[in-house]
Amino acid sequence: MNSGSFENLSSRISSKIYGLIEKVKLTEHTLMIIVAIIIGLMAGFAALLIRWLIAEISAISFPGDLGYLGNVLNSPWFWILLVPTIGGLVVGPIINRLAPEAKGHGVPEVMQAILLRGGIIRPRVAFIKTIASAITIGTGGSVGREGPIIQIGSSLGSLVGQVLRLPANRLKTLVGCGAAAGIAAAFNAPIAGALFAVEIVLMDFTVSQFSPIVISSVVATVISHTFVGNEPAFAVPSYQLVSVYELFFYFILGIASGVVSYLYIKVLYLFEDFFDYKLKLYEDLKPALGGLLLGIVALVFPQVMGMGYDTITSALYSNITWYMALALVFAKMLATSLTLGSGASGGIFSPSLFIGVSLGSFLGSVLNIYFPEITATPGAYGLVAMGGLLAGATRAPLTAIIMVFELTKDYNIILPVMITCVISNILSSKLSNESIYTLKLLKRNIGIKEGVEINVMESIFVKEVFTKAFKSIKFTDNFNQVVNQIIKGKASEYPVVDNQGVVRGIISIHDIKDHLFEKDALQHVLIAGDMINVNFEALVPADSCNTALEKMRRYELEGLPVIENENSKKIIGMIWRKDIHDAYQKEIDRREITSSFASRITMKEEQPQVSFMEGYSVAEISPPKTFIGKSLRQLEIRAKYGIEVLSIKTKEKGEEKIKAIPGSDYTIKDNDILVIAGEIKNINLIRNIP
Repeated sequence: MNSGSFENLSSRISSKIYGLIEKVKLTEHTLMIIVAIIIGLMAGFAALLIRWLIAEISAISFPGDLGYLGNVLNSPWFWILLVPTIGGLVVGPIINRLAPEAKGHGVPEVMQAILLRGGIIRPRVAFIKTIASAITIGTGGSVGREGPIIQIGSSLGSLVGQVLRLPANRLKTLVGCGAAAGIAAAFNAPIAGALFAVEIVLMDFTVSQFSPIVISSVVATVISHTFVGNEPAFAVPSYQLVSVYELFFYFILGIASGVVSYLYIKVLYLFEDFFDYKLKLYEDLKPALGGLLLGIVALVFPQVMGMGYDTITSALYSNITWYMALALVFAKMLATSLTLGSGASGGIFSPSLFIGVSLGSFLGSVLNIYFPEITATPGAYGLVAMGGLLAGATRAPLTAIIMVFELTKDYNIILPVMITCVISNILSSKLSNESIYTLKLLKRNIGIKEGVEINVMESIFVKEVFTKAFKSIKFTDNFNQVVNQIIKGKASEYPVVDNQGVVRGIISIHDIKDHLFEKDALQHVLIAGDMINVNFEALVPADSCNTALEKMRRYELEGLPVIENENSKKIIGMIWRKDIHDAYQKEIDRREITSSFASRITMKEEQPQVSFMEGYSVAEISPPKTFIGKSLRQLEIRAKYGIEVLSIKTKEKGEEKIKAIPGSDYTIKDNDILVIAGEIKNINLIRNIP
């Protein structure tokens, strides 16, 4: 279905639904609760579907009655190599051609949709992710089903929100509902599911959006209980804290979990970077190569294939030797990195738990040898380390603690799990600022700090920030002239231009400082053209400030020249890092001011103007005649007038509709009402435009 058809269908459905809501007089809160129940049902059944698909494909890939690991062990060596390779051959074209968002472990894509697209996820992602992940896992891919279920649930939540045409803040909540329902259905862990959604996906513990998320999580768990059973994802033995001295050992386990989780993140993205940027191979074939390499690892360690639940259960019951447990820590890390790095589809939850239980089993076995009277079984340490590794990798200690508690339903485990998870999270955070999710976003130039998307630089353009007042150095200036210009000036870099105004390079004080003591001897020998730094990239007005900062960091410069276009190279100004940071802060302030008023003004009766701080207001105006028939992109209202268009009230078939946060392609119509925010003087200015 193309976007136009989806828009039309969505419009018809939302009109009928809102007509029904008006008749029964539902409040917004009641509507969100009902929608949360629907998303919980959809995500719960989607989780059942992917479970069934994985089981069916696994039965075809490795037939037998010995369980997944037993069937793999019973397969000939060439089959272990062939099956994941074929899986990669099938998955590669499906992902690359139909939905690239389905590549990898899925959660970063959900976070990106929330941060940059207001929670909008393409409807097809749920279907493609289901198929691609089921094939990857069913053919032996070393990944989990939880990440795909999260992304599938999130895309279903986004789909419902898009059909209902909800504003961005509500749409994000529904995406969180889908994510929570996915985790809950995967592990029979409703509390952990809800915490995962608010701690990782939404990065926001707002109470108003927590209620629908909890409801979706509970509904999905009920679906899982009804059709799969009330048992946790793993068979877990009873836990016992043998001695209070053991808490010191769990402190050590937390340190080990933090180090290994950091290593896990680094290895995963090392392989992803290799496959993405260094390996020159047709994209559709990369997952097949990853599958082949995985098969080679599995010839030595067959336990790494698939989700690894059989091995996790064996480790929890202390049925793995210490040396095998230690080897599996690194074998699983390698296998998962090959699968995901090559471009296949699956989650990192199960591999994290696998690596954690192996690490804990190893440390528990060693401690049992030297301190047998005051230590629990190796399986107990494996169980606690599952939470520790998860906390260190995802930087979500609350989710990890509650998940282990829900798996065991044993309060005795809380203290060891809390110690291990917190220490692991602290140490992993010290070693690296990014989690296994946020590092992927950072590699896409999307930075996250304390739950706020800081890369608003993509929405600020060079043309809005650069200065036309700048000092330049002529290409033919002698050394003496160059030195005098730099010493007298206040800038850190100076563009060097020729007689036509074409920028030829950059000179800074660092480029001349080694020659300052020879100033008199060199003044008639060197010219600016001999000293220029050509290791830079100029910017054009249409570039984003994010691009500008990236180039400044790359070449270690504080400023860059701005040119007319790539063809002429004629300089028209300079842009400085400080000015970009100032523009960024203003944009953050503007978003904070206007976001809280965007939904409020569209929910009330008509209010021509609402003052919310000195000199600023939110107002409803009829568009000037010169605006009619033009798109928001063409009008550049924010750049020209310093005004933000929060929403647009329009009439369709006689009914008033609200387009919250309209897209840049929206074309202004004669009967539209613009809801705008900004300085009062700018609002008055735009009111008086003919």
